Amino acid sequence: MNRNQWIFFGIALLITVALFAASEKQFFGAPKIKKPQIVAATESQFSTDSMLYHAKEHLTADQITRINFLEHSISRGDVKDQQLHVYHQLAAFWRDTAKNFNPFAWYTAEAARLENSEKSLTFAARLFLNRLVEENDSQLKQWEAFQAKDLFERSLKLNPDNDSAKVGLGETYLYGGIAMPMQGISMIREVTTKDPNNIYALLSLGRASLMSNQTEKAVEHFKKVASLQPNNIEAVFRVAEIAEQTGNKKEAIEWYTKLLPLINRADIKQDIETRIAELKK
Repeated sequence: MNRNQWIFFGIALLITVALFAASEKQFFGAPKIKKPQIVAATESQFSTDSMLYHAKEHLTADQITRINFLEHSISRGDVKDQQLHVYHQLAAFWRDTAKNFNPFAWYTAEAARLENSEKSLTFAARLFLNRLVEENDSQLKQWEAFQAKDLFERSLKLNPDNDSAKVGLGETYLYGGIAMPMQGISMIREVTTKDPNNIYALLSLGRASLMSNQTEKAVEHFKKVASLQPNNIEAVFRVAEIAEQTGNKKEAIEWYTKLLPLINRADIKQDIETRIAELKK
């Protein structure tokens, strides 16, 4: 298996463990580099109004009529439940009919802000966080980061002890470019200080260590996750991958062998077996 195939295999494994992100890509595809025209905004140079305006350029006349009717229904509705229903309808339209992620996420976020529940706010925040991790456009990435930040902060206001939201906010700082990366890492570390076995925080610190080329620290975090959750595909794969990249064939074989029973797809399982055989040569 050549290097490009191996990189693809690694991505496939990460998609396996990131179920929500995978379902998002099924609807919308991966983020595109070309984006709508950028105009000024309060916190980010990317404007929500501009995004919604340019998103409509790809709609049919009937779809524009439908979306305009729904948008005007928001201002006419004087009951919270009515407004919430319209936001959900708009989100569903952009997800199912137009298949455009940004308007979908925006209206999902607006519904969450109106509902103001910890669950809905965290869900909407993760929509933006999952997207900004792979975003290519720096200005759109910043807009997504500010959306995630606002939603996580609202969720934490309702429940300051929500460690998952704390880690999410830390990752938003880490990947979103709206603060120094160390500010995000510090927030994640606060969670592991309180709960040393927090899987989500440990995985986040492992990924952050890889970003800064601190492979020994990354391995430490991923191995701890694997000890706590032996079936955690990402942790096991990461340890195997790092061992291979650092030339430790014996350990790489050991961890790829542990990975085999965790994989259901026959083609990926075959790739792992092939890789193990190559490492044994």
